[in-house]
Amino acid sequence: MSISRRIFLASGTAMAVVAMGELSKTAPVAAQAGTLNLYSARHYDTDNALYQSFTKKTGIKVNLVEADADQLIERIKSEGANSPADVFITVDGGRLWRAKQAGILQPVSSRVLTSAIPGSLRDPQGFWFGLSRRARVIVYNKSKVNPAQLSTYEALTDPRWKGKILVRSSTNIYNQSLVGSILAAHGGQKTEAWARGLVANFARPPEGNDTAQIKAVADGVGDLALVNTYYVARLAKSQKPEEKAIAAKIGVFFPNQRDRGTHVNISGGGVVKTSRNKAGAIKFLEHLASREAQLIFAGGNYEYPVISGVAIDPVVASFGTFKSDPLNPDVFGKNNPEALKIADRAGWK
Repeated sequence: MSISRRIFLASGTAMAVVAMGELSKTAPVAAQAGTLNLYSARHYDTDNALYQSFTKKTGIKVNLVEADADQLIERIKSEGANSPADVFITVDGGRLWRAKQAGILQPVSSRVLTSAIPGSLRDPQGFWFGLSRRARVIVYNKSKVNPAQLSTYEALTDPRWKGKILVRSSTNIYNQSLVGSILAAHGGQKTEAWARGLVANFARPPEGNDTAQIKAVADGVGDLALVNTYYVARLAKSQKPEEKAIAAKIGVFFPNQRDRGTHVNISGGGVVKTSRNKAGAIKFLEHLASREAQLIFAGGNYEYPVISGVAIDPVVASFGTFKSDPLNPDVFGKNNPEALKIADRAGWK
């Protein structure tokens, strides 16, 4: 496994960007009050501003190790008591649940976090906290689809959409958690029937990421796609005219507004069980829940904040307001094994 490590100075200048191989289980990483070791599955360059603002506020330098969430969980487990990690951050609530189940996190008691972050977006025992939100929506080709024809995720099985739906692979965690949320709402039998109906309406076998689905909708490969909202915003805010043109062809629809609400996932984090800088780790999470950091989440990667009263990017605001499904994200993790089986049986590759 290859892990990238980036070390940032208080000034925000990158001191080193080094591609590293397997780290020794006894790697001598200094555990000092002035240093925080962050293991993150968020691969967004815009997050640098979060780390820089934290260092500016506290004087604590952030050492960043990036990899996929499952790799990081296994890394921390294999490092055991010698793990240098202080904070674990990932982009899916189900992965946070998995990290808790793996025993790599510790409970945190923080009035700052519990007062700022709604109970539906954090672990009841304080093992992890949601730090930003992302909605999984239906995007449509505005020249082909009247949004009045759209209603729910469940209605995407309607024969009218045969050969018109685009979505990435079910191996993607965003889709797995969506299936997990539908499983929570309807149970296994109805969820499998839904998945089979959705697959029957695919315009093509799943390929590419969410951006690829949006581009395919704009190109007329299909009429609809399931994507996270920030992918649309990235195209709309792009400096490339061709990407702006793609976004201009796309409409955003929030499903299930008349019942449970649109599926929302989170980015979130927790303090690693073996952290040698627990106080600094808690400060870091509290910083990420601050108004200053929430504005960076909203403006840097076009996500929705977890605290109230924080302005979102104008492009994201143009998508409209919506009712979100209040389901706690740890349900995505609990339902993940069954969600994977359902997708496999339905032929959603």
